[in-house]
Amino acid sequence: MSTTDVRHGDPVTTVLTWRVRPGHEHEFEHWTHGITRCARAFPGNEGVSWLRPEDGHLFHAVLRWSDPHRLAAWLESEERATWHARIEGIATEISSERQSTTGLETWFALPGTTAQAPPRWKMVLTTFLGAYPLTFLIQWLAAPHTMTWALPLRAAVFPVVLLPTLTYLVMPRLSRLLRLWLYPPPDH
Repeated sequence: MSTTDVRHGDPVTTVLTWRVRPGHEHEFEHWTHGITRCARAFPGNEGVSWLRPEDGHLFHAVLRWSDPHRLAAWLESEERATWHARIEGIATEISSERQSTTGLETWFALPGTTAQAPPRWKMVLTTFLGAYPLTFLIQWLAAPHTMTWALPLRAAVFPVVLLPTLTYLVMPRLSRLLRLWLYPPPDH
């Protein structure tokens, strides 16, 4: 998914992959601290995390931005270009590995693979299948006991119960159960 595939106001997460020349890992790690500080000061940045796989030569930057246009502004900025010039000959970004998501796709991630997220209509339908029974249970079990609470407090019960339950329990199991439908084999 490219950054142009999402609406203007959607938060976006992008993963950038870097190949570091053997023996230059320490220099690259020092560089990551500087470019991370620079990115965090850029408008729309919501965080940067670095991952280093076991082989030691591939690093992954996970960038979170408020919207795709601010991410694009960072990716095309002079500040970023200046930081990139500092590691010429030390590391190279593997642009073909760049991936972006708007958030919902993380419920449908397949561990250990680079499979594309399913079509949005399948994600919506699967999310509905997971959310509807929970919504029903919350309304049935909790709503009668919270009728005397102030509206803001009553309204908080729903997302406080629903979102963690969906994220940690329901959606991982549901996406595994529906895996063949969500991710059909290439010959289909």
